Amino acid sequence: MMKECLDNVRKTVPLVHNITNYVTVNDVANALLACGGSPIMSDEAEDVEDITSVCNGLNINIGTLHKTSIEGMFRAGKKANELGHPVLLDPVGAGASALRTDTALGLMRELKLTAIRGNISEIRTLALGSGTTKGVDADAADAVTEENLADAVEFVKDFSRSAGCIVAVTGAIDLVTDGEKCYVIRNGRPEMGKITGTGCQLSGIMTAFLAANPDNVLEAAASAVCMMGYAGEIGWSRMQEGDGNATYRNRIIDAIYNMSGNDLEKGARYERR
Repeated sequence: MMKECLDNVRKTVPLVHNITNYVTVNDVANALLACGGSPIMSDEAEDVEDITSVCNGLNINIGTLHKTSIEGMFRAGKKANELGHPVLLDPVGAGASALRTDTALGLMRELKLTAIRGNISEIRTLALGSGTTKGVDADAADAVTEENLADAVEFVKDFSRSAGCIVAVTGAIDLVTDGEKCYVIRNGRPEMGKITGTGCQLSGIMTAFLAANPDNVLEAAASAVCMMGYAGEIGWSRMQEGDGNATYRNRIIDAIYNMSGNDLEKGARYERR
């Protein structure tokens, strides 16, 4: 299943429109190229409808908001909905400020989303309508652990049903659900948290997987999460003395680039609940 999802990305080379944040925009572009997709970036309100019209999917990331980019998000999202393109929302830092929280909730109300991908604190904020995050990082009190896993799975399933879309929660244990089935994924390395933008990269990759696998969106989303986590494992195994987080970032992208469908199928560690 995961081999097929990745192979479809490489075969179709989906063009993904990213309205993403300026902290990680270059890494998102390179991660998309590495997985087999093609990136284009635009957040100007007067530009986004034309851009998203020629793309296969839309990735909306609220990491660095400003008034024109917010307008662009709504306009691009509505155009993508008209065209039947997958739309992913990455609610970076929802709960850290009223602007971020209100923007994310507004996008949920006004757009038909295919998937929402965030950390557990961001997802809790969207589910409850308010919350707290540690900047753009998850609050430790919210973390998904083996002890609270069963409750966390039910929580994300409930939210997925109410939101009407795939929900992917990423952290030490990743959860990806359509409201009925939930993939519990244990790929990744804790050191990935020392790199700016691994989540942003995953959102771009996931949008490419969704666009290339329209009939299997749950499996596509889970495959993207496994790919990113497994790339983190491979990248870490290749670190040498003197390497730091900048090198690790590049090694992760290189691992994505060199990963075959068979590699992903063998390296993915997950269960379904």
